[in-house]
Amino acid sequence: MKIKVNLISGRTADQGAHLEAKTHKGYFDACAYCELSPADLERLGASEGSSLKVTTEFGDVVVFAKANEGNPDGLAFIPMGPWANAVLSPDTHGCGMPGFKGVPAEIEVTDEKPLDMKSLMKKYREA
Repeated sequence: MKIKVNLISGRTADQGAHLEAKTHKGYFDACAYCELSPADLERLGASEGSSLKVTTEFGDVVVFAKANEGNPDGLAFIPMGPWANAVLSPDTHGCGMPGFKGVPAEIEVTDEKPLDMKSLMKKYREA
């Protein structure tokens, strides 16, 4: 089962608190997840901690599922960082920052596990 969502990204306090230690578990825990509404998680047959594969026209990434009561159905959020960057447009439109909002995405449950920072970078360097 796949669902179609509108993917956004942004900074979080937890993500920002771990910026100086991007290869440590704290940064991984603060960034390698996707928040969905409880209804969207239910439609996927997923629960918090499930592995989700997020796919856009720019790439795909595996992250953990998190429920967020404040998310409207059909909206997915991944904190800024390398996991979000794997599925967001690299086009900066001349301003130095890529677009972090409004990216059409498909999400499905997967048996794959999210990659740690070093493994994720290696995967994209080799692609």
